[in-house]
Amino acid sequence: MEALKASSFPSLHRQPISTYTFQKPILHIPSSRRLILPIQKSNFKSFTAISPTTPSTEEEIELEKFEWYEQWYPVCAECDLDKRRPHAKKVIGIDLVVWWDRNENAWKVFEDSCPHRMAPLSEGRIDQWGRLQCVYHGWCFGGAGDCKFIPQAPRDGPAVHTSKKACVASYPSYMQNCLLWFWPNSDPQYKDIHLTKKPHFIPELDDPSYSKMIISREVDYGADREGGRPLEISVQKVDVNGFTAKQIFGENYFIAPCIFYGHYSPSGNDESMDGEDVGGSPPVPMILPHVPSDKKSMLIFYCVPVSPGRSRLISTATRNFAGWLDLIIPRWVFHMTPNLIIDSDLFLLHMEHDYDLDAIFEKDVYMLHQEKKLRDVGPLNWHKACYVPTKADAFSVAFRRWLNKYGGTQVDWRNKYSGELPPTPPREQLFDRYWTHTVSCSSCSVAYKRLNVLKIALQVISVASVGAVAAAKQGAISVGAMYYLGSMAVLCFVAAKWLSHFIRKTFIYHDYDHAFQ
Repeated sequence: MEALKASSFPSLHRQPISTYTFQKPILHIPSSRRLILPIQKSNFKSFTAISPTTPSTEEEIELEKFEWYEQWYPVCAECDLDKRRPHAKKVIGIDLVVWWDRNENAWKVFEDSCPHRMAPLSEGRIDQWGRLQCVYHGWCFGGAGDCKFIPQAPRDGPAVHTSKKACVASYPSYMQNCLLWFWPNSDPQYKDIHLTKKPHFIPELDDPSYSKMIISREVDYGADREGGRPLEISVQKVDVNGFTAKQIFGENYFIAPCIFYGHYSPSGNDESMDGEDVGGSPPVPMILPHVPSDKKSMLIFYCVPVSPGRSRLISTATRNFAGWLDLIIPRWVFHMTPNLIIDSDLFLLHMEHDYDLDAIFEKDVYMLHQEKKLRDVGPLNWHKACYVPTKADAFSVAFRRWLNKYGGTQVDWRNKYSGELPPTPPREQLFDRYWTHTVSCSSCSVAYKRLNVLKIALQVISVASVGAVAAAKQGAISVGAMYYLGSMAVLCFVAAKWLSHFIRKTFIYHDYDHAFQ
């Protein structure tokens, strides 16, 4: 995560930032359940990242169970949604279609399946009356999921479109913090769930004095890493709602099931005030510079489970200073470095994680055993396969503890999948950027199209310049003009080749080789 922190504001690495402490979030889970789980004997004392208290013998303790389907999940960023068309998304194994209902002036989230012949509604269109239309046989649906029109039904016959069987499942949705959220239960009793329980609110994301940079990408894991320095991290509290962890510059929060956020220093000075002996290494002198108290910045991760071995990472960097950067630097430029960081660990860590947040919490541990090996030893015995001796691993240890203690050891897929992780795809598919990010990012998709137009224009100018010189009659143009056209042809050709390479690596595919980075 250090790399993502440093990359969020590339020109501000020397600028100090204030220490800022968040208030602890208050969460309300409307329906907590009780679960009796056997706790196996575990020697957690060897992990100095956290000092958990575990029973010395096998016993039963009463635990709250985390209900995976009684939570809000972020679907995507509002800025990446196009109101003119439906969008296909998947969250926690549920295929969704997101579309703009102009009659109700709101985004709607439906099951991505037409009740007629189960065709994907995301392949359809928004018709002239603002209804969602299935492209297969033209059935049309309103914002409540009710069928409005069946073209094949006789006009003077029974109103078959009013049948409940003709309706499509509609999920509760809510727009907050520039994200579209949905509740994964289409039962009518949850229609107004936002009135009693809203998604976790981060006020800085709705504060107009803060600038925001949002990036979303589909990944076959989730990953980032620290720079290898000793880190002072202590987990303060772990319960069914998540956990709170304290670092030298403030607190970080994991809000179950998929939010992790905290404040940080763009200058990279996240060390503690005094030198300490961390993980058996000699004391390291650490200095935290004075920063103005009114300058604040945050990094927020929304790590959304999509399917086993696949996640959607939505990250947001926000700050209340240097807002002029967003006015002169396009959003797609800010996406370049985070995409590169994700690529840097994709192949090595692909099979390590079946839930994105565990990788986000990884610190100095760069490459652990694959998730299949963790499955072999069992999720409750993960510590036998992984050696996590430093306090820098506190986030990963805390998340594993939370997942095993409250989350049932893994995401509840409700028997949609066998539980086995998919095989590692070829590098060309794993490092793909176009389908995992560019095509769904409003900024990158526009930049991709415009840069391709520029590339073609450079190629045309190059060919035209050569053709003009070749077609000119003897003495028709001066020697200087010939040299000028020739030079322009060469420069445009070289620029077009470089631009083609840049477009491919930035928007389509980047094969990351650690040996040469």
